[in-house]
Amino acid sequence: MAAECPFLEEDLTCPLCYEVFKDPVTLNCNHSFCKRCIHTRWECRGLQHCPVCYRTASSSRPSINRALKRVSDVFKQKPEHFMVKSMKRCSIHNEELKFFCRKDAELICAVCTSTRSHANHNYCSITEATSEILRELTARYNPLKQHLNRSEKLKENLEELKAYIQTQAAQTAEEIKKEYEKLHEFLREDERARLIVLKDQTKSKTGMVSEQLEEVNKIIEELTDITNYVEPITIADDLSFLKECKEAIKRTTYIVPEAEYPAGAIIDVFQYLGSLKHGVWKRMERAVNCCPVNFDPNTAHPNLIISDELTTVKYGKQQQVPDNPKRCMSRIAVLAACGFSSGKHCWHVEVDNSEWYIGVARESIRRKSSEFLNPTNGFWVIGLSNEAYRAQTSPHTRLSLKRKPQIVTVELDYEKGKVSFTYTTDGSSIYTFKDVRFKESIFPYFSIGINQGSTLRICAF
Repeated sequence: MAAECPFLEEDLTCPLCYEVFKDPVTLNCNHSFCKRCIHTRWECRGLQHCPVCYRTASSSRPSINRALKRVSDVFKQKPEHFMVKSMKRCSIHNEELKFFCRKDAELICAVCTSTRSHANHNYCSITEATSEILRELTARYNPLKQHLNRSEKLKENLEELKAYIQTQAAQTAEEIKKEYEKLHEFLREDERARLIVLKDQTKSKTGMVSEQLEEVNKIIEELTDITNYVEPITIADDLSFLKECKEAIKRTTYIVPEAEYPAGAIIDVFQYLGSLKHGVWKRMERAVNCCPVNFDPNTAHPNLIISDELTTVKYGKQQQVPDNPKRCMSRIAVLAACGFSSGKHCWHVEVDNSEWYIGVARESIRRKSSEFLNPTNGFWVIGLSNEAYRAQTSPHTRLSLKRKPQIVTVELDYEKGKVSFTYTTDGSSIYTFKDVRFKESIFPYFSIGINQGSTLRICAF
């Protein structure tokens, strides 16, 4: 009966899991798979094709092959009714192939073992050979499969990163435009103010000169009348001259008003153009704030929103950002954009009355898994939690503060191994970590609670 069965064991075996079919489906290319296996394969690869012939499947939900399922179910219950193995025979001796020659890596029959071509060769049973080779193949295949999975995951991450870079670039460009627009507006306001002063001064000086010009015109008019009267008399005959001389003498006694060139009437061009750019720059310098450190958005937890030229961070709705190696995921935290490997450094942090932690951390801190915030794990921070102020030592040090800090000054002395926290208003001490041996770059560290709107802000000097 077994020999008459149209199915062999391999006919009932899924090419993906190598087990007898469970809920088999048949694709349009006539290759069959377990329903779960093919769907898992498609989800992992992101491609809807046959794993055997690579033809695209016509349907994403192929129906179960009922006939093949019935045969598979019968085989599982009564395998003796089937030809379990395909009976292949030796092409030379027509004997059943029962052995595997390890040296030549081929199937042989019992007669082959005593022939010259396989004499003294190392051979074993087919079952033993299959087990050995399968172990070796699995040992080689599994790392490759794992590498494939990692590569596919990396590909997915890189595609997400590529899309995020475009979004990040667009957002950054928009912020750049906004900040430059503020600078442009500052320059336009400065220009308008300067032109208004010039216009007012021009009007004032022009008015002054116009008044002086009016006086001069009156003098010219008076002198012209006198000249026009006297000149004809001086050349007239004696009788006419003597007749008009009295009036001529009277008119020539006219006292001419003092008309001088107006002092200070010329516009002082230097006032407007002398060192113009330097003056604008100095005024701009007074108007623009400068912070010693800035937040690094690429290290920020997805729930952190950074604004105000990277000086303000607050808790908000989770954002779609790539989980790059630098990003803090275990805590709602962010690092500064620049670290320090020498020297003295200082920055001011405005804090609120919710949960927060500020200080410094090693560049090598674990950013994906939770760790205690203490010096052993590379953190030198203080914070507020559950309405209590603590220095994050091991164990924690409770801080008895006379008043709630609003702005805290953090000072790092790399060479002396010291991290100090003081009140910015009067410089009184809050806490100091001493005798620290820094061996790598140290970054300003900031963390806030999960209260909506919790905020930290780096203050300008």
